[in-house]
Amino acid sequence: MTVSEAVRNRRSIRNFLPDPVSVEVLRDVFDAARWAPSGSNIQAWRIIAVTGTERDAVIRMTLETQPDPARGASDPYPIYPPNLWEPLRTRRFALAEDMYRALEIPREDKPARLRHITRNFEFFGAPVGLFFVIDRRLVHGQWAHLGMLIQTVALLLEERGLGTCMQEAWAAFRPELARMFALGDNELAYCGMAVGHPDRSRPVNRFARNRISIDELAEFRGF
Repeated sequence: MTVSEAVRNRRSIRNFLPDPVSVEVLRDVFDAARWAPSGSNIQAWRIIAVTGTERDAVIRMTLETQPDPARGASDPYPIYPPNLWEPLRTRRFALAEDMYRALEIPREDKPARLRHITRNFEFFGAPVGLFFVIDRRLVHGQWAHLGMLIQTVALLLEERGLGTCMQEAWAAFRPELARMFALGDNELAYCGMAVGHPDRSRPVNRFARNRISIDELAEFRGF
């Protein structure tokens, strides 16, 4: 598989087969991902991988935690800005409608949509969950570098025939994850990632995806 193929083939997988993922595969992927770009080579990142009873403990924590309605409003690292503007808002909602159409969940069935969202916290059935950890004292540059590590890990897993779903939804449980993983006072879990063998039979893993055109994406000057 070429890099171009991995980039085009990678997508968010939301149903996984129960087949395990070996620690050897993960170590191989992380060993290669260590070479992701890092400004000034400070490598301000960590990865925590969970499976088996450790994965089950994380899932159980989410079921036992009473959500704090005020937490989202006060989170200094929200997933999206409030009142997302156009055309970003339309793109976001178009993706959601395509996904729910593949899941055969109509717009008016709010409970079913909510149940699907909460499957984030079961890793969509994936046998492995990854958590990407960063120090909250760092600035936007280092967060960008962490994003390059996350993308590199996802592409390396794609190359090995595994699927992923990058899960910013885990931001809802940052304090609980910090306690579970005994993170340092300034560390936080930026996001999670579900990892496993994709269930290709599920329409939610096969619906068509859209991207902006090359002319919307890029300007070419002086060529």
